[in-house]
Amino acid sequence: MSGVMLAAFRHDAHKFTGESHDNARKEFAGVPVNQSVPEGADGDAAALSRPLDVQEQTVPTHNDHYRLSILTGETAYNPREFSRATIESEVGDLLAVEDGQTAHERWLESDVAAAFNESVYHPHTSLKYHTLLVAALLDNYRADHEFADLRLIVDSAGEIVPFRTVLDGGRFALRIDADHGGRPSARLGSRPWRSWASAWNRLTEHPLDTDRDKYDMTLDANLRRIQSWSTALQYIEDFAEWRPDQ
Repeated sequence: MSGVMLAAFRHDAHKFTGESHDNARKEFAGVPVNQSVPEGADGDAAALSRPLDVQEQTVPTHNDHYRLSILTGETAYNPREFSRATIESEVGDLLAVEDGQTAHERWLESDVAAAFNESVYHPHTSLKYHTLLVAALLDNYRADHEFADLRLIVDSAGEIVPFRTVLDGGRFALRIDADHGGRPSARLGSRPWRSWASAWNRLTEHPLDTDRDKYDMTLDANLRRIQSWSTALQYIEDFAEWRPDQ
């Protein structure tokens, strides 16, 4: 299993280097990268975040793989924090992990992966969360779960389900799975498409304090409007880091 799951975490390494998929290198830091992901998990994860038939820039002033934050409107790349040498070193460390479960944990914590978008045509998307979505879908499909069986499930912070947790925040975690075990959840739908807001709106119970906390009210209101899954998951992370009272 580990080799197949590692392919999920390494399949988009070319986006770190700015190479096209067709001309991407086969190795990075001595490990095989840019391999195709089985079960259609990559295409389904991409469909959760962006329309696959739109191949033109949606933000004309932004045309590279550094993510554009919807929280600040600025690029996530900060040359004072990320020199090219630092990026190459951190990406190399991230991709070189040889154990699938450890790779999953590293991606959940990765800052460098969050600095890149999934598509230059959709710069608000997040390579970090696209990759975590790919891994979650792949692991579910390998367990014979159909997409229509899957749910967005709210877990306690720090409760990591190997490969299926797609966000571990300071206050709650989110995973994609078929069995919610009584946890707050919502079905993803019959097919993969940009439906984050729909799933978030249908959660049986929300993990935010929207009755008294003004910041939670703002976060929740925006999450009810964002359609792209990787953009929304990245927004939760960014908002937690930005929140002035944290």
